[in-house]
Amino acid sequence: MANKQQRMDKALYEAELLVLQAELVAMQEWVKETGARVVVVFEGRDAAGKGGAIKRITEYLNPRVVRVVALPAPTERERTQWYFQRYVQHLPAAGEIRLFDRSWYNRAGVEHVMGYCTAAEHRRFLRQCPIFERMLLEDGVILLKYWFSVSDKEQTKRFKSRLTDPMRRWKLSPTDLESITRWEEYSRAKDDMFVHTDIDGARWNVVESEDKRSARINMIHHLLSSIPYTHVARPSLDFPKRPASTGYRRTDRSLQFEVPDFASTVNADDLLEPYVDVEDEPLPNGIE
Repeated sequence: MANKQQRMDKALYEAELLVLQAELVAMQEWVKETGARVVVVFEGRDAAGKGGAIKRITEYLNPRVVRVVALPAPTERERTQWYFQRYVQHLPAAGEIRLFDRSWYNRAGVEHVMGYCTAAEHRRFLRQCPIFERMLLEDGVILLKYWFSVSDKEQTKRFKSRLTDPMRRWKLSPTDLESITRWEEYSRAKDDMFVHTDIDGARWNVVESEDKRSARINMIHHLLSSIPYTHVARPSLDFPKRPASTGYRRTDRSLQFEVPDFASTVNADDLLEPYVDVEDEPLPNGIE
């Protein structure tokens, strides 16, 4: 990777992120109004920042319109299906956006490198994938593909931080750690995947993510600039006047099972320090 990326100022990042998130809401309304279908594929190295980018994209969006697809390992039955079959059922209908947190490209990456598929299955995928995606494009689906790129040094730093971060420990798996020893194998697999699947209409967009803040801003800005949305006029809403009571009385609270008032027992002196996402902040001196 090139020179170390300068970490984006936090205040500037948060201000620009809010601007972009407002535009994401506008884009969502255009998708809903026009019946567009949008698929966004998030791929890349482990700990490269895919999940964080997805989280910021969806923060203010309608979950009925925008859904994240993050599939578990295939079942025994799914392993006997056409490879793309289990992904097809998650594709969007009119007015919907689907964000794939990893996708059918699992076969070109982790399945291939870790030996979870055969060499013949891998070759078949590389042959069929461009055909599959061209079918989506021909049918009018807007397909965007992002590859999050991170250096081996930064990936290792993030893995180490997750070992001691209780909020992120679940993100670290034996397969993730295996990627450290198989760095070059994953690199060759990615290069091979790009050669076969970087097609017109569905190009791979590389997101440099040494600095997660910059990566999120760059990725969301590119996403918005790649979708031909316009601002949709929202219908005006008249706030109704509440009608006069007809005599309704609420059920006596003693007859209901109420959640205990734990909040009243919270003491400011007992609170822990605010959680800091160490992957968004520089690590203390001496920690690599």
